[in-house]
Order: sequence, then structure tokens, then C-alpha cells
Amino acid sequence: MTKGRVTMFGPDFPFAYDDWITHPSGLGAIPADRHGAKVAIIGAGISGVLAGYELMRMGVRPILYESGQFGGRLRSQAFEGAEGVIAELGGMRFPVSSTGFYHYVDKLGIDSRPFPNPLTPAAGSTVIDLFGETFYAETLADLPPLFREVAQAYDAALEEGANFSALKQAIRDRDAARIKEIWNPIVRDWDERTFYDFVTSSRAFRGLSFKHREVFGQVGFGTGGWDSDFPNSMLEILRVNVTECDENQRFMVGGVEQVPQGLWRHAPDKMVHWPAGTTLASLNGGATRPGARKLYRGADGRLTITDQWGRTDSFDAVIATCQTWLLTTAVETEESLFSHEMWMALDRTRYMQSSKTFVMVDRPFWKDRDPESGRQVMSMTLTDRLTRGTYLFDLGDDRPGVICLTYSWMSDALKMLPQPIERRVELALAALEKVYPKARIRDHIIGDPITVSWESDPNFLGAFKGALPGHYRYNHRMFGHFVQDALPDHQKGLFLAGDDISWTPAWVEGAVQTGLNAVWGVMTHLGGKSPADNPGPGDRFAEWGPVALPG
Repeated sequence: MTKGRVTMFGPDFPFAYDDWITHPSGLGAIPADRHGAKVAIIGAGISGVLAGYELMRMGVRPILYESGQFGGRLRSQAFEGAEGVIAELGGMRFPVSSTGFYHYVDKLGIDSRPFPNPLTPAAGSTVIDLFGETFYAETLADLPPLFREVAQAYDAALEEGANFSALKQAIRDRDAARIKEIWNPIVRDWDERTFYDFVTSSRAFRGLSFKHREVFGQVGFGTGGWDSDFPNSMLEILRVNVTECDENQRFMVGGVEQVPQGLWRHAPDKMVHWPAGTTLASLNGGATRPGARKLYRGADGRLTITDQWGRTDSFDAVIATCQTWLLTTAVETEESLFSHEMWMALDRTRYMQSSKTFVMVDRPFWKDRDPESGRQVMSMTLTDRLTRGTYLFDLGDDRPGVICLTYSWMSDALKMLPQPIERRVELALAALEKVYPKARIRDHIIGDPITVSWESDPNFLGAFKGALPGHYRYNHRMFGHFVQDALPDHQKGLFLAGDDISWTPAWVEGAVQTGLNAVWGVMTHLGGKSPADNPGPGDRFAEWGPVALPG
């Protein structure tokens, strides 16, 4: 029980997923005559693997399809020739409020450490480089008053526009009624308004200069610059803030891909039907099937998948965890499996671009002190230059380190899109050399660089969802689709999961929660149910589900 701390408990659907998955009575059971039922899972990211793992424990046989790399956007790429030195190409920082996710991290015994975000002890020092000026800080108090004014203004705006402290307290208390009392009116007021509108219309920012808004957009506080999110729905930003997604973040030592890989190979202690030692890997013959290319309902009424090489198989249920655009661009999906309203939601999902470029260096040289200034020779960096965010990963004084030279979103990511990897590194180094003329970064680079642009990957077409104003109803349709009592028979048995189905895109807990929703959905579709003393998300959805806006 995590009452008393901020977790991702709502606010749209205040259901305690962490309590559900840790309850001694278990998630639920299916009838014995449905043991061994085949359920296809499209996508071997965290949502799909987690759903498969929990369904396997109930006696289901999950069959996973993957068209790209195992792990989805929990992708850790090793630098060649170095032991345990990795680049996190997708998710890399995981807030401790993601209690469902950390349940599985702890189950697998994976170590984590504080993420070197700006102005945190883990960063050591932070440099903010804006408007041609460079500011060095180890705490917020080290920065000029302008930056503190911006931070204070945003705090005041949250209080004014979202009853922020009261909402966070209700989340700490796990007071679902109070959360809904505060949150539902905010949904009605802010569904069609942007993040930028929220900032500029607040009393706190109206009394400040345009430069204050520029600084907020470039730097933000917590996870860095936020101007890429300015066009997004304010509801999306509020969820991040109030559930502390942007605070108290950690990284997984050795790479976060260990989590889906670990669940793939983990034999649960408690499991029905399958013999002891059974794993997802063993039920799948040691590997996922090729990518799904066709999804339809066969003549016998069962959901049917044809894979990349033409193999066709039928299933008792299907969970689709791929990004929603892939259901029209990569998987030929029978139109009648979803309503036209659902197709509108799936197709109108808007994905944000993201680019990262990493290099390995011989040691964490950035901790060296400049003899003249006494400052570290390089710091975690936020800038208005091309790199935007630069992160430094210290793996020990006697080991190679990693620099994420540039982490950028949207238009800044698109500037990198056509560039080959060598040019990306060169552009990043040229920008950073203007900030750190003495650092001699080039002298420390070893091995080959690693880069990613998620929008150019045909298995993703973007990094993560960024809901626009007016998209709340779309999100409501997608998130609530796992409760299928009211659906016509020809639409039942196909479930959606993944962080883009969740209320918190880009955060792993959204993928965990929607994966667990799909587990409940498949369980009930197969005739099962949750125990009376541990009701599942579908059992609570009618009472605590998201507020319905007028159609």
C-alpha cells in the first residue's frame, strides 16, 4: 500500500494498480476449461510482455508478435566492446511514482540510481546556456533571480489553475472521490486549451516579461525544456506534474531493456496450469513470431493473424500494443473490428518526434575541476542551441562514461532527421564547444556513436503521443475500450494497450496500467473474474472511470 506518497493514482481513473498486482489473492482466474487458451499479443514492448506474463500466470498461452526489436521503446543499446555501457534510446528516466512498473523492477532484482536531471544532486552541476549567456549552478539558488521567478510563477500558475496542492494531497491519500471532485471540472475547463494558453493566461505569468516565458519554454524545471509541449493539451501536462512524473526519477543500471527481457525469461512462483519453470520464452519456443501483417475475424468467428511470412493462426483474444497508427500502416486491420468512432481516435493520435545521439567516453572527465574557476569542466546542460539537452552518465571513475550529446523533440528532432550519425555528432559537438570551449570532449570519445530518430522507424512512426486540445474524448475511447460489455460481438476480444492508449503517454507507467487493463479484459472475455477482495480495473471503471464530456 503506497498511501501517503504521490503515485500515478489517477487522476482520470483513480485505480490502485500497484495494490491490485501485489494483493495476495491475485489478479483473478479463468475457468479451468479455458486453460491453455491462445491469446496473441502484437508488440513485445513492456505493455505486451507484462500482459503476457500475467496472463501466463492465469493459465493462458500468450503468443507474442514483434516486427522490430524486442523491448519496444524500452530499448537499451550496448556500446561495442564495453561491458554494461549502454545508450537508452527510448525511456531512460523512471519516476518513483511509477509504482506498478517498480513492482516488476523489484521482482527482477534490477538496480536503479538517481537520474542526472538538471539541478539534482545526481547531476553534480548544471549549466543553462541561453541567449548567448552561460550560467553554472549546483542548486536553483545558484542561478540568477530570473530563473527562480520563472519556477515560482509556474508553481503559482498550477495552484491558481489546477488547485494543485489539494489535488496532490488527494492522490497521496488515495481519496478517489476527492480526486474526481477536483479533476473532473479541470477536464471540462481545459480539454480544448493548450499548455501555452495555461501559462500565458495565468496571473503569475501575466505580470512577467516575454523573456520569462521564453526561459520557461527553453529550460522548464524537472525534466528540462517544455516549449515542444506548448501546443499540447494542458491536461496532459497537468497529469505529468500532479503525479510527479517529472520528479524523483531514476535510471536502470545496465539498461531498462532488462525489464521486458527479464519478464520474458522469468518463471513465476505462483502459476496455474503450466508446469513449474514455464516462462513466456518457453511458451513461445524461445522467440517471438514475426510481425503481424493482417488482423481479421475468421469464418469461425475467432480473431486471426497473418504474420510477415504468411503464417496464419487464430486466437481466443488479441492484445494490440503497437502504436495506433500501425493498425492502418503496418497491420491490415479489418475495419469492422473497431467502431468508426474508435478508428477516428486511433487515427487522430498525434505522435511527437524525438532524437537522441550518444557517445562513449574514456572516463567521466566532466568531474574534473577547472583550476581557474573551480567548476566542473562540463555539466548537465540545457540550452537553446541545437543540442537542447545534454546528459552525463557516470558509471565509475575507472569505467567508460556515456554522454547523451543531444536529446531533442519536435522541430529540434526534425533538424537531425536527415543527418547521418557522424554529422549528428559533429553538429552536437560544435554546439557544445561554444558552451565549453575548454572541455576537449573530442579527446575523450571512444567507440562508435549511437543515435535514434523514432519518427523514421517504420515500427513506431514517432516517439510518443502528444495529445492536442480536443483529444480528451479520443483518449477516453481508447483507454476505456478494455471494458467491452456494451460492444457488439464482432468487436469483442480485441484489446488495446500501450502508453499511447494511456492518459500519460511517454511514461512507462501508462504502458503498465493499460497492459494490466488488457489482462483484466482478456480474463473476463475468457469467462474469468477478479476475486471479490481484489477487484480489477474493469470492476471499478463504472464508478471511478474518466468523466464523459458531451459528445
